[in-house]
Amino acid sequence: MGHDAFAHHALGSAALLIISALHLRPDQTVAELVGTSSVSRATTYRTLKRLADHGLVQRIGETWTLAPRALEGFGIRLPDDAGNGHTLAQGWADIAEQHGTWGIAARRKARHTAERAAYQQALDRFAEHRSRAVVLVRDGRQVLVPLPRRDEIPPTWHAPDGRVLDPVTGRPAADWRVTTDGRLILITPADQRSYDELAAAHAEALSEWESVA
Repeated sequence: MGHDAFAHHALGSAALLIISALHLRPDQTVAELVGTSSVSRATTYRTLKRLADHGLVQRIGETWTLAPRALEGFGIRLPDDAGNGHTLAQGWADIAEQHGTWGIAARRKARHTAERAAYQQALDRFAEHRSRAVVLVRDGRQVLVPLPRRDEIPPTWHAPDGRVLDPVTGRPAADWRVTTDGRLILITPADQRSYDELAAAHAEALSEWESVA
């Protein structure tokens, strides 16, 4: 099936089915081939004509049979072929060259290999940009909290400990932190929870929301 001679613009996949059916059971009528090859009647007629043009099958009365070397891709000249201009097959490669499909399987394989490599490179680049996460223990449970996304605030605003640097003074701003989604959050005096507790609560709420959804 992978041979270029059975590509779409050459003999086609139906030809392989019909050749296989005639190899398993010679001398079949068109009606019988429709059943044994699982090819429609119209396609069977077209495919038999195409195979006959290459001398790969021959008709005797109402039945069809393979040429002696049809399985090797070599055709024979039929008694009624005189002057019809048909080109006898000289092997599967010759058939593929006649129909302009020689090398199509190799080109398709190379293209698919390149596409898989490009897709894998994209996955690798995506994995490289995934932020690592820390595990916080809250109420005896481990909560996975992603690290801040530094790309959503200017680097000059971000302190190593998660606090935010005042862009004017350059000193840490006491009331501001970076949330787990990389954005800024204001911690008011009324909120006594630490930044780590807020981050854990955010991760827990997000997990519960996703589980409900």
